[in-house]
Order: sequence, then C-alpha cells, then structure tokens
Amino acid sequence: MTDDETDFDSVDDEEQEVRSELVFSSLEDFVTRYIAQVVRRRLSRSVAMWCPAWWAHEEAVARLSVLWRAFEHLKEDEALGLSFWWTQHADPHLSALMDPDHGPFVLCDARDGHAERALDPLPLAPSPPGMWDDPVFVVDYEERLAAEAGEAARAGLKHGVNTSFPGSPGARS
Repeated sequence: MTDDETDFDSVDDEEQEVRSELVFSSLEDFVTRYIAQVVRRRLSRSVAMWCPAWWAHEEAVARLSVLWRAFEHLKEDEALGLSFWWTQHADPHLSALMDPDHGPFVLCDARDGHAERALDPLPLAPSPPGMWDDPVFVVDYEERLAAEAGEAARAGLKHGVNTSFPGSPGARS
C-alpha cells in the first residue's frame, strides 16, 4: 500500500471503536432511551409542548442531534461534564424545543400527535452581490490570508519589491 492509499479496514475499525464507546448508538436511541425517560414535563399548550413524531421536525432533529453529540463528548469529563451538558446544552435547547408559543412543536399535541400542517420556513431575501466576499464571512480566513500573503510575496519578489518584514530572514535593509 502506498502513502496515497487509505486502509479502509483500519478506518472501519476506528469508526467501530468510536461507535462502541458511545452510550447511545443513534439519535433515535438517545431520544428514546434518555431524553424521553429522563426529561419529564407537564405537557400542555400553556407550559411545554412535545411532538411524539419529533423526528418529523427539522429543528428538533438538529437540536437533539447536537445534544446527543455534546452528551457523548462531555460524558468523558467525570467531574463536570454532565453538569455542563445540562446547564449549557440541554436546558437551553429543550426550552427552545418545548416552548409552547415559539417552539417547533407549537402546532402539535403530545396526546393528539403530530400536526400534518408544518410551520413555514423563515422568509428570506437574496443577499446583495459580493456581500459574502468579505474575509469576515470566510470560514478558512486564516488559510486565505496565508495564501494571499504568499501570492503577494511571490509577486513582490518577481518585481524586485521587498515584501519581507524587517528583521525576518531574507529581509533586505
């Protein structure tokens, strides 16, 4: 095997090892065996909402997914991990999910089940051309700056311009 080839068997073994270290094997497992058993609330249209078909709500899947992943990561810290998980992750996400006025389950009912009518997506207007070209909005900003600096340095050297910082190796006085 060359350096460029991937040993897929070792990748599968590593993935299996990570999976075996998880407390919950899937999001559904996490919600069914942990969230639904541990989180107990009086459910009503004025206090807290829950939809038995939580998986039919994109926001619920997104929030519960990050809760699961955070749980699996933070459980490793035996001293404060789960306390931090509850106060900084579970409490805010569950409050948002179960909010009876603004949460994603607002049209559903814990007893009657999932409402077929879905909430409308947030309205959007197209952004102005070029707005997202600003480096502030680029995820790989540091890499982009380094690449641009490298290009500028090469261009400067081609034209006999010193682009090195004073005192750095190769700087001309």
